[in-house]
Amino acid sequence: MTATTAPSAPTTAPPGPTGPTVAVRHVLAQIGRYTFLCAVLGFFALPLLWLATAPFDDTPTVTASLPQFTLDNFRALLDNPYALSSLLNSVYLAGGTAALVVVFAALAAYALSRVRVPGRDALLYGLLLLSSIVTGTATMVPLFELAFRLNLIDSRLGVILILSGGLLPAAIFILKDFMDSTPTSYEESARVFGASPLQIMRHIVVPVVRPGLATVGVWAVANVWGNFLVPFLLLRGPEKAPAAVIMYTLYTEGGQADLRLLSTFSLLYSLPVALMFVFVSSRYGFRFHGGIKR
Repeated sequence: MTATTAPSAPTTAPPGPTGPTVAVRHVLAQIGRYTFLCAVLGFFALPLLWLATAPFDDTPTVTASLPQFTLDNFRALLDNPYALSSLLNSVYLAGGTAALVVVFAALAAYALSRVRVPGRDALLYGLLLLSSIVTGTATMVPLFELAFRLNLIDSRLGVILILSGGLLPAAIFILKDFMDSTPTSYEESARVFGASPLQIMRHIVVPVVRPGLATVGVWAVANVWGNFLVPFLLLRGPEKAPAAVIMYTLYTEGGQADLRLLSTFSLLYSLPVALMFVFVSSRYGFRFHGGIKR
């Protein structure tokens, strides 16, 4: 005789959240996240909001508010004999420095990438390390002495050469990565047909690494555009001074900032670099790795 056991009661899992409940929670989480991000972005956008409104305000203050719209600030800035010419001087210095840095960094990076030189990587990392540790402020005394001996004081060329020398190590380091990532099969084919190294560089390598050249160019322009110390020490007259130097003259006799002129000049000062970045970003997107854009 076998004993029979009574069937146990079926166990049921606790009811979980239904589909609509999960969807509501997901929507609320997304709303909370985007609200937090908007609040953070709004906090950091306040200086830009002030920069966009203060030049058109009749009586600007340090707070962002609806402006009492006027163009008198721009008319007053035009009365300054050095305001607009300083922007042109900044274009000269930034453009000249960027051109030198891009050309010489591209040639040096291509040579370091293709030619096997003993101690090549150590030399490159040493230059980058020294350029990062020994900054322009620490080297201004010997650089000023060198510029004086070469008769480059009060010369835009002297400023361009000194700024280019300071930016070249990092630019070579950046472009070498692009050069290493470019395929050498095209270069070998061109070499078979008798192309010289400069022809290979111009017609094959440069089109492939164009995003890298654009990156270095934008980086060089941004560094020179905001540089104050080197032009301030080497350029004597305000007629050759860039905008970064002239901006510090927009103060009253008591040492207070003239917000009307300073805000207007700051807006004009920031527009060229912002437009350049938007143009290069729309052209290349800054979404690439090495020499091949993805």
